Amino acid sequence: MTSVVSVAGRSLRELIDRADERALAAAGLACLDRCLPLLAADGGEALRPVWAAVARGDGRAWGEAVAGARTALAPGNGLSDRDSGAGSGPGAGSGPVSASADAEAVYGMLAAAPGNWTADALRGWADGCSATALALHGRYDAGAVPEGLVERCRAGDAAGAGPLLAGELRRQQAVLEATAHGPTGLRRARELSVEGGRVLRAVVSRRARTA
Repeated sequence: MTSVVSVAGRSLRELIDRADERALAAAGLACLDRCLPLLAADGGEALRPVWAAVARGDGRAWGEAVAGARTALAPGNGLSDRDSGAGSGPGAGSGPVSASADAEAVYGMLAAAPGNWTADALRGWADGCSATALALHGRYDAGAVPEGLVERCRAGDAAGAGPLLAGELRRQQAVLEATAHGPTGLRRARELSVEGGRVLRAVVSRRARTA
């Protein structure tokens, strides 16, 4: 039986296509925030100014905050765990995916954040963050994501998705739905990011203990 996950009758891809600048910025940032445990053990503070810029819809503040977060979370600054081997990647010891590869993917989301506050730039970034976050969660479900599964989920067909991937899909949709009506939805977006980050942090911690 095919499982279809959508919010207000729209797939994730449709929600991204219809979103405005603030919703797109929030969607991409929320994906990054939820995946941050794979990059830094305690890096959430670095994203606070970015969230504040999204709340204001301030393009200049956005660019400055993104640049500051890149510096704070860069390798060797004391926050990032990218090269420390901290944690345990999915399938550790038995597959090609490593903790450092996951961290690279998460930092790549931040590195790709556009400095310009425009719908086109932010839509491309949010779309890329969506796919990356879903793929990372899928790896922690089973160690490997079947080809095409992420895009099928984003199109509305979640058949075959494991619990972590399905949960991330629901959160991404909920963020876009919450922010579709303006800045009042940002509190919900942040709550979903905190919730998702806790889930992934618990999985990483459990893998580390059993590795």
